[in-house]
Amino acid sequence: MIRVVLPAHLRKLARVGAEVQLGVDGHPTQRTILDALEARYPMLRGTIRDHDTHRRRAYVRFFACEQDVSHESPDDPLPAAIADGTAAFLVVGAMSGG
Repeated sequence: MIRVVLPAHLRKLARVGAEVQLGVDGHPTQRTILDALEARYPMLRGTIRDHDTHRRRAYVRFFACEQDVSHESPDDPLPAAIADGTAAFLVVGAMSGG
Protein backbone atom coordinates (compact mmCIF):
# COMPACT_ATOMS: atom_id res chain seq x y z
CA MET A 1 0.00 0.00 0.00
CA ILE A 2 1.14 3.51 -0.82
CA ARG A 3 0.89 6.03 2.01
CA VAL A 4 -0.16 9.56 1.04
CA VAL A 5 -0.17 12.59 3.35
CA LEU A 6 -2.45 15.45 2.32
CA PRO A 7 -2.56 19.07 3.50
CA ALA A 8 -5.26 19.93 6.04
CA HIS A 9 -7.67 21.60 3.59
CA LEU A 10 -7.66 18.55 1.28
CA ARG A 11 -8.04 16.15 4.22
CA LYS A 12 -11.11 18.11 5.27
CA LEU A 13 -12.53 18.08 1.74
CA ALA A 14 -11.98 14.31 1.40
CA ARG A 15 -13.04 13.67 5.02
CA VAL A 16 -9.94 11.61 5.80
CA GLY A 17 -7.29 11.51 8.51
CA ALA A 18 -3.72 12.69 8.23
CA GLU A 19 -2.75 9.83 5.95
CA VAL A 20 -4.52 7.70 3.33
CA GLN A 21 -3.42 4.36 1.94
CA LEU A 22 -3.85 3.48 -1.72
CA GLY A 23 -3.26 0.45 -3.86
CA VAL A 24 -1.27 1.16 -7.01
CA ASP A 25 -0.46 -1.37 -9.74
CA GLY A 26 3.22 -1.68 -10.58
CA HIS A 27 5.94 0.68 -9.37
CA PRO A 28 4.38 3.94 -8.16
CA THR A 29 4.81 7.22 -9.99
CA GLN A 30 3.31 10.62 -9.27
CA ARG A 31 0.74 9.96 -11.98
CA THR A 32 -0.34 6.52 -10.71
CA ILE A 33 -0.60 7.76 -7.13
CA LEU A 34 -2.64 10.82 -8.08
CA ASP A 35 -4.84 8.79 -10.43
CA ALA A 36 -5.59 6.34 -7.59
CA LEU A 37 -6.15 9.19 -5.12
CA GLU A 38 -8.63 10.96 -7.42
CA ALA A 39 -10.40 7.68 -8.24
CA ARG A 40 -10.93 6.89 -4.56
CA TYR A 41 -11.69 10.49 -3.54
CA PRO A 42 -13.39 12.12 -6.55
CA MET A 43 -13.94 15.34 -4.63
CA LEU A 44 -10.16 15.93 -4.95
CA ARG A 45 -10.25 16.03 -8.76
CA GLY A 46 -9.01 19.39 -9.94
CA THR A 47 -7.60 20.40 -6.56
CA ILE A 48 -4.11 18.93 -7.00
CA ARG A 49 -3.94 18.75 -10.79
CA ASP A 50 -5.74 20.63 -13.54
CA HIS A 51 -8.90 18.82 -14.73
CA ASP A 52 -7.93 18.81 -18.41
CA THR A 53 -4.14 18.79 -18.59
CA HIS A 54 -3.48 16.84 -15.37
CA ARG A 55 -0.57 19.20 -14.68
CA ARG A 56 0.27 19.95 -11.07
CA ARG A 57 -1.33 23.12 -9.77
CA ALA A 58 1.11 25.99 -9.21
CA TYR A 59 0.99 26.06 -5.43
CA VAL A 60 1.14 22.32 -4.86
CA ARG A 61 4.38 20.42 -4.26
CA PHE A 62 5.13 16.70 -4.04
CA PHE A 63 7.75 15.15 -1.78
CA ALA A 64 9.11 11.62 -1.73
CA CYS A 65 11.74 10.58 0.83
CA GLU A 66 12.33 14.22 1.81
CA GLN A 67 13.06 15.18 -1.81
CA ASP A 68 10.96 17.66 -3.79
CA VAL A 69 9.83 15.71 -6.86
CA SER A 70 7.38 18.37 -8.06
CA HIS A 71 9.35 19.22 -11.21
CA GLU A 72 10.24 15.65 -12.16
CA SER A 73 8.30 13.80 -14.82
CA PRO A 74 5.00 12.49 -13.44
CA ASP A 75 5.91 9.10 -14.94
CA ASP A 76 9.32 8.75 -13.25
CA PRO A 77 9.37 5.89 -10.76
CA LEU A 78 9.36 7.01 -7.13
CA PRO A 79 11.84 5.64 -4.55
CA ALA A 80 11.46 2.08 -3.27
CA ALA A 81 10.58 3.42 0.21
CA ILE A 82 7.38 4.89 -1.29
CA ALA A 83 6.58 1.63 -3.07
CA ASP A 84 6.98 -0.51 0.04
CA GLY A 85 5.16 1.92 2.36
CA THR A 86 8.21 2.75 4.49
CA ALA A 87 7.90 6.41 3.52
CA ALA A 88 4.84 8.46 2.60
CA PHE A 89 4.25 10.49 -0.55
CA LEU A 90 3.54 14.04 0.60
CA VAL A 91 1.24 16.51 -1.13
CA VAL A 92 2.10 19.95 0.25
CA GLY A 93 0.44 23.30 -0.31
CA ALA A 94 3.23 25.75 -1.13
CA MET A 95 3.32 29.25 0.30
CA SER A 96 4.34 32.46 -1.37
CA GLY A 97 4.94 35.97 -0.25
CA GLY A 98 7.59 37.84 1.58
